[in-house]
Amino acid sequence: MNFRHPLFTILAACLLSACAMGPDHVRPAMDIPAAYKETRDWKIAEPKDDLIRGKWWQVFADNSLNTLASEINVANQSLKAAEARYRQATALAQSTRAGLFPTVSANAGASRSAARGSVTSTSHTLGANAAWEVDLWGRVRRQVESGDASAEASAADLEAVRLSLQSELAVSYFQLRVSDEQKKLFDDAIAEYEKSLQLTKNRYNVGVAAKSDVIQAEAQLKSTQAQAIDLGVQRAQLEHSIAVLIGKAPAAFTLPPEKFTLTMPKMPAGLPSSLLERRPDIAAAERRVMAANAQIGVAKSAWFPALSLSASTSYASPVFSELLNASNRAWSLGPQLALTLLDFGKRAAATDQAIASWEQTVANYRQTVLEGLQEVEDNLAALRILEQESKVQEDAVRAARESVALTINQYKAGTVSYLSVVTVQASLLSNERTAASLLGRRLTAAVGLIRALGGGWSAAELVTASPHK
Repeated sequence: MNFRHPLFTILAACLLSACAMGPDHVRPAMDIPAAYKETRDWKIAEPKDDLIRGKWWQVFADNSLNTLASEINVANQSLKAAEARYRQATALAQSTRAGLFPTVSANAGASRSAARGSVTSTSHTLGANAAWEVDLWGRVRRQVESGDASAEASAADLEAVRLSLQSELAVSYFQLRVSDEQKKLFDDAIAEYEKSLQLTKNRYNVGVAAKSDVIQAEAQLKSTQAQAIDLGVQRAQLEHSIAVLIGKAPAAFTLPPEKFTLTMPKMPAGLPSSLLERRPDIAAAERRVMAANAQIGVAKSAWFPALSLSASTSYASPVFSELLNASNRAWSLGPQLALTLLDFGKRAAATDQAIASWEQTVANYRQTVLEGLQEVEDNLAALRILEQESKVQEDAVRAARESVALTINQYKAGTVSYLSVVTVQASLLSNERTAASLLGRRLTAAVGLIRALGGGWSAAELVTASPHK
């Protein structure tokens, strides 16, 4: 073979100067604020580690929550579906990467044939073929780049699903515990109302209280008992939700009440710019920008000639034992250059489509970042305001308890009617329930903030998640 032939000289020059068409990926510019608006005038935690890492739910120091959260990775079906989607994406990326290498095939056959009235003849064949597209303009490399970016986006999607399920579990768990706490408040109130009813009956029996007082006491007791029973609906639904999240049938799962000892954790907010690396949905959106950007190069490469190399060798003989003799061998080797000369705007339209698709992903990326910033601000504001409200509500509970004690003493002394007792007792229960509800809302906002900040995840994990890095 003459390697000095001008064709091989041109081919070597093309290979050495091979380039990838289209622009290289650059993260879309965003106007990111230097600090969060809602952190002003509010002192938040500033630990040495600026962000939560790993198993973020452990900041709540609840053993039951820790156990439940660990079961999501094992049995949640939505997470298994997301993992399957990620495996599909990595397989597709691997399939695209195979285009960088030659395709080799082999064939073998035997046949007998005869024309009418002629002697039957036998033919044995054995052959091999190889074909390779020389990636002069980077079309295949851009396809590989797009496939890898799509696989990394799928990996980030998987982590976004995982974080969403974990936070949903935590919120449901806290709501259930708040429901248990409110049930305890109702039980305590019912016990007090039963004492008040007995006191009123005793006073009525000796002629000190009116029949209406007894009726009011009974109505208050029954109404409170009905409200306590009604809490069971919400608790049952929350328990069912938790069961499904950990991959169990509701009938096979029970979460018994336990002492409510949760306290609010102190969490760092970090800097707005850290969201670009901490939130898996933002990372996924950026990887889709990268994938779309690479597709522009794929579309532009269609304007240039495609060079492919092919080689084949084969043996054919009527006698099988002589099949591999040199005299029965045939071979071919050579390049092929193909260029589309006229397509009536097809390539131009494909390029415009790729550019428009990239612009769409850029807009989606920027919107995802803005929504992420909003979620952080929303939860920071909720935590700040709810903390202030909780302090005032605690004062209201203390005042209501003192009011109940004073009013009951006044009723025993005969200076106020039983209606006053009913009013202050109802006020106390309402204030206690509000305080418990506020704690639940603060815990929910804390989970929301952790989720908005990306949990314990980092975009650096995509490097290890990608099968080609």
